[in-house]
Amino acid sequence: MSWRSDREGWGLGIRLLHWSIAALVLFQWLLGQYMTSLGPEALAEKFVLYQRHKSLGFLLFALTLLRLLWRLTEPARPAHPESMPLWQRRAAATSHALLYLLLLAMPVTGFLAAAASPLGLPTVVFGLVPIPHPIGPDARLEAILLEAHAIQGLVLALLLAVHVGAALKHHLIDRDRVLVRMIVGR
Repeated sequence: MSWRSDREGWGLGIRLLHWSIAALVLFQWLLGQYMTSLGPEALAEKFVLYQRHKSLGFLLFALTLLRLLWRLTEPARPAHPESMPLWQRRAAATSHALLYLLLLAMPVTGFLAAAASPLGLPTVVFGLVPIPHPIGPDARLEAILLEAHAIQGLVLALLLAVHVGAALKHHLIDRDRVLVRMIVGR
């Protein structure tokens, strides 16, 4: 079992990053849905959940950067199946680029929205590392950033649905190794 990828399958390192990011994205989405559904009577719980959501956003940003750097420096990658049409290869490349972009942009817009909040609450990653806010309180800017964060979330959900659907199509219809090599590698 190799940490690095080759022409037959993804290495253990990239697979661990892929599935860790996938689990974290799902958890972040569920946490975001729950914490935004809480009313004003749950203020203390909301504060804890928002801090956790911000902390996990920083972790997600860091893991995505690591995965992107790893993928860019990977000497060999599994080849697309020979039967895969050019339009599907281009669609895969485009959707992956958009996924990376959103996985980097969402934590940024979320953090900036928190920084712009008139509440002026600090950002302390995992209760250990205080992160200074690069902007001050601005209710109008906060609203814009929260809307951008929500839109990015919807686009990310759509792209992930396409990503999962394409992986299942490769596995169930095309019967190639596209999905298998991200699960077990070679």
